Amino acid sequence: MTRTYRLGCLLGDGIGPEIVPAARRVTDAALAAAGAPAVEWVDLPMGAAALAEHGAAVPASTTAVLRECDGWLAGPHDNESYPPSWRASGERAPGGELRHVFDLWANLRPSRTRQGVAGRVPQMDLLIVRENTEGFYADRNMAVGSGEFMPTPDLALVVGVFSREAVRRVVRQAFALAEARRRHVTLVHKANVLHLAFGIWLEECAAAAREHPGVRLETVLFDAMAARLVRSPESFDVVVTENLFGDTLSDLAGELAGALGMSGSLNAGDRHAMAQAAHGSAPDIAGRGVANPVGMMASSAMLLAWLGERHGDAAAGRAGAAIDEAIDAVLAAGVATGDVGGSAGTEEFTDAVVSEVGSR
Repeated sequence: MTRTYRLGCLLGDGIGPEIVPAARRVTDAALAAAGAPAVEWVDLPMGAAALAEHGAAVPASTTAVLRECDGWLAGPHDNESYPPSWRASGERAPGGELRHVFDLWANLRPSRTRQGVAGRVPQMDLLIVRENTEGFYADRNMAVGSGEFMPTPDLALVVGVFSREAVRRVVRQAFALAEARRRHVTLVHKANVLHLAFGIWLEECAAAAREHPGVRLETVLFDAMAARLVRSPESFDVVVTENLFGDTLSDLAGELAGALGMSGSLNAGDRHAMAQAAHGSAPDIAGRGVANPVGMMASSAMLLAWLGERHGDAAAGRAGAAIDEAIDAVLAAGVATGDVGGSAGTEEFTDAVVSEVGSR
């Protein structure tokens, strides 16, 4: 059933005000080409500008509106540049705050080589499924507080959390996704030293493998995975792991595929999903019109696919697929931004993708 979606639009910091509008344009074009109703966009503050105006990087008014949205596009954030008063406030980084508040427990980060882009490896097509609410990222582990504290000025402690419920749901998601791909799941862990925490991961993966007898399960230590990902990335299909490990490996995979700016990402929960590219805010190139919007566009395509599946909306699914196909076609035609060897600016590349979507 085709429906009208209400989507939030959060520009964020750095290159966010350049790449988020680019993704929004492409989303509108793809839905129109698919014969779907136009999105009801809701512009909301997030990041440094929100902090200056509202006293919080993610104001309560923003989260209140997002609860009534179907999903949203979120630009990157640069919380390292926020003033000391923000750190003292105890507020989480914007991305962590939104993942925590809305329980966006699965972070899906695909990496694949694309025609027209000189990747650092000849071929890869993998999907990292990252548990998004616990693990070693302390800012997502607590109902109150950050999970990071200092009993003395010379001692810092960080709480890592691994619950069976959180592990089970993300593992089941990984196996379900593998069923629709090449039926191979790789668990990345450190059970050789963290027996209890990653023992839960091993147990839940073994249980999921019994429920999916057609899916092959492989287990690899985190440090060994970093080496294998460089040596033979084509040997992996769906990779499932904890929060920090997944963040690290997806950045590596993105660079191997061509550039981190190419990396799309979807943060999904039971009711909401946030499209946010895997890369950072790149303040060194902000405002110059040269940022690569592919990661943000690909994230928007993933959001449309998620909405299509969630609501049985074939038009939204077609629109998501059209965005990804249009990106491929434009890159194959030699139109690309400077980070992947091209000469196009953000606007020129966006124009090309919008035109390609409209011609399909």
